[in-house]
Amino acid sequence: MPPHEGRYIIDGDVHVSPRYLASTTGTGDPALAPLLDLGWGVQHDDLGNAYVNAPDRKVRLGYLPEGEDDGLWRINAYEDPFGPPTWGACFNDRAPTEFVRAFTTALAAAYEQGPDAYLARPVSGIDEHDPFLAVVPLLKHGWEIDRPRWGVFAVQSPDGLAGMEFTTGALDPEAELTTRDARWQLWAGKSLDRADWYATASSDTPVALLSAVTQCVSDPAPLPRWRQDTYSYIKGMAQLTPILPPQPPAPTPLDLQRAVASRRPAALPAASVPRWSTASPSALPGPRR
Repeated sequence: MPPHEGRYIIDGDVHVSPRYLASTTGTGDPALAPLLDLGWGVQHDDLGNAYVNAPDRKVRLGYLPEGEDDGLWRINAYEDPFGPPTWGACFNDRAPTEFVRAFTTALAAAYEQGPDAYLARPVSGIDEHDPFLAVVPLLKHGWEIDRPRWGVFAVQSPDGLAGMEFTTGALDPEAELTTRDARWQLWAGKSLDRADWYATASSDTPVALLSAVTQCVSDPAPLPRWRQDTYSYIKGMAQLTPILPPQPPAPTPLDLQRAVASRRPAALPAASVPRWSTASPSALPGPRR
């Protein structure tokens, strides 16, 4: 188990299914941990925002609860630390924390491999760098290709409450980093325009990072949440199942033997029988006839 997972356990009293309707946990620690465990530096401002930097300053993350918009998580990578970002990703303030953690965990692994991994540009038809691979986890878990639109490839969850879009053609690089007009957009809610949470990624975001998120999003396992913290729309659309307390483990044969032994009465001490010796007094004479 990675060291960060044992320190930040996401808890709750209900399981939310499907998991893309679970919304945020309200804490950033689980998603920050994979990068901090690598020794990345972190700074805080007076408002409570956190800024995480790779040692070479080529990858930066902002956790911005007091930011200018709803972009709570902003992650950028740079070929030149003083140049414009090579790629950027954003998760809004209601995106499930587990999805952000999937991204940062994959980013941490890519950073350890080097720039060829965390700056790898998607290239159609090139095995592990083919952009389509980011959609494969969704299709494997029952998501379907959405009705076609000009210049957009889209897939949708079976219930229609989540989707992912890939926009083709030329895009404005600056707009991709600062608006929702990005190459990739993943969302959940009643519709794309009324999404409760969303995540965006620009054109050159490595496919491995996107695939880590789509794999996590499409995982059929539910996510734990506190019932009082779930939003009203979730309660009407998602399935909430109470989390039962853990049951004690079944007794082993050895446990049963010990239990039986503990109930058995203790053995009585043996009766004391005087032993004959030369020091023993002689028997008294019996009465005379």
